[in-house]
Amino acid sequence: MMMMPTRRLLLLRGGRWAWARALGRREDSGAAEGRPVDLSYNLLDGRNTDTPLVFLHGLLGSKSNFYSIAKGLVQRTGRTVVTVDSRNHGDSGHSPVMTYEAMSCDLQNLLDKLELPKCILIGHSMGGKTAMTMALHWPGMVEKLVVVDISPNRSVSRRVFPDYFAAMKAVTVDADWPRSTARNRAEQQLQPFIEDAHTRWFILSNLVERNGRYVWRVNIEAVTNNMEHLMGFPEFNTPFTAPTIFLGGANSPYIR
Repeated sequence: MMMMPTRRLLLLRGGRWAWARALGRREDSGAAEGRPVDLSYNLLDGRNTDTPLVFLHGLLGSKSNFYSIAKGLVQRTGRTVVTVDSRNHGDSGHSPVMTYEAMSCDLQNLLDKLELPKCILIGHSMGGKTAMTMALHWPGMVEKLVVVDISPNRSVSRRVFPDYFAAMKAVTVDADWPRSTARNRAEQQLQPFIEDAHTRWFILSNLVERNGRYVWRVNIEAVTNNMEHLMGFPEFNTPFTAPTIFLGGANSPYIR
């Protein structure tokens, strides 16, 4: 996979100088908004000392989305691979704050704890925006950047998420049901609101049993309250100049 400098890639993608301006680092690198949240992660040890790969998932996703990819990359490249749950997702801590500055601070804190001074950072969707923000605030910690199915422009699909969240909040399942039954009943309740089966299955990956009852592990309240931040992207004024590549499907509405 060929890696290209950020400025050149962005100019080739429709010649938009606005992208080049957006992908810049703030003069003030203090990204933290409150204390960082402890993030849950899986670390697969590689057999060599090459720069590790770090994966960040999208909205309503989790680190388990990358399990097969991470395992395959460790076997194929010998690199260490880390998959991470973002705040308010998966097994990570919850917080009412959910800006990209805050999430990039969480990641910087995790990499410090893992004693990983530099990584190759791969982010999908919301994770792609977190990865870009991380690279711009702490460019010395990101050797290369891969952004999947998202851009630093404002996202255009905000209108579908309130329907998803309302449907999730309306789901009721009996604590005595086995997991398979609970998922089936939850899917039946989601179906009138979410037609696409793959989207329902993806959302149902968040239904877990905790303390004797079924709950959504994603913090729906925090995500709902921060949609304005999550659909946007922070403003920056100097570029991230390390090798960067943007990947997106030809029909994706997220790359503009």
